[in-house]
Amino acid sequence: MRLFSDSIGRKMVMATTGLLMVLFVVMHLLGNLTIFAGPNGINAYAEKLHMLGGLVWLTRAVMVTAVVLHLVISVQITIENQAASPTRYAVDRKLKATFAGRTMIWTGLILGAFIVFHLLQFTFRATPGLVLGTDAEGRFDVFSMVRAAFQAAPVALLYLAAVVGLFLHLSHGVQSTFQSVGLNNSTTLPRFGAGGRLLSLVFLIGYGSIPALILFGVLAK
Repeated sequence: MRLFSDSIGRKMVMATTGLLMVLFVVMHLLGNLTIFAGPNGINAYAEKLHMLGGLVWLTRAVMVTAVVLHLVISVQITIENQAASPTRYAVDRKLKATFAGRTMIWTGLILGAFIVFHLLQFTFRATPGLVLGTDAEGRFDVFSMVRAAFQAAPVALLYLAAVVGLFLHLSHGVQSTFQSVGLNNSTTLPRFGAGGRLLSLVFLIGYGSIPALILFGVLAK
C-alpha cells in the first residue's frame, strides 16, 4: 500500500503505468495502420486478434487498470501540490513548465474520457450509427465500420482532438516518466525530452492520418 501513499512509490506507479501505456499505444498504432492495406489488411488483423480471445481481454484489463491508476494518482498529486502551496506552486509551474507540462492533468482527463468513448464505439460497438457487417471472407468488416464512423465530421474531429491531446500529454510525459525514476541528469534528460517529442509527433501523424484521410475522402476503399 506504500506504493499509493509514499511519494516515491506513487512516482514509480506513475512511471510504470505510463511506460505500459506508451508501449500499448505503439502496438495499437501498428495495428491501426493496417487500414492503409485496405479492407483485407485491417479485417485480417482484427480476425487474428479475435482468435487470441482471452489474451486480448487480459491485455485490455491490464491497460484499463493502468489508466485508472495513472489518472487517480495524477489527480491526487495535483490536488496535494495545489493545497500545499497554491500561490507559489502556480507561479513556479507557469515559469518553469511548458504548455504541455502545465496541461498534463487536463490532457490526461480528456484522454481518459476518450478511451471510454473509444471502447464503447469500436470494442463494444454500443454507440449509435455504426455500420456492422461482414466482408466477402465472412470476417467482421472493421474497415467499413471505421470508414463510416470517420465520414461523420463530428466523430472524426473528436478523434483528431484526442490525438492532439495525446501529442501534448506524451511530449511532456515521456520525459517526466524517466525523470521520476531518477534518469534526470543533464545528459540523459534532454535526450528523453527530444525522444518523447519525436514519439509524440509519430503518434500525432500516425493516429491523426486515419480519421483525417477518411473524412476528406482520400481513404475511401
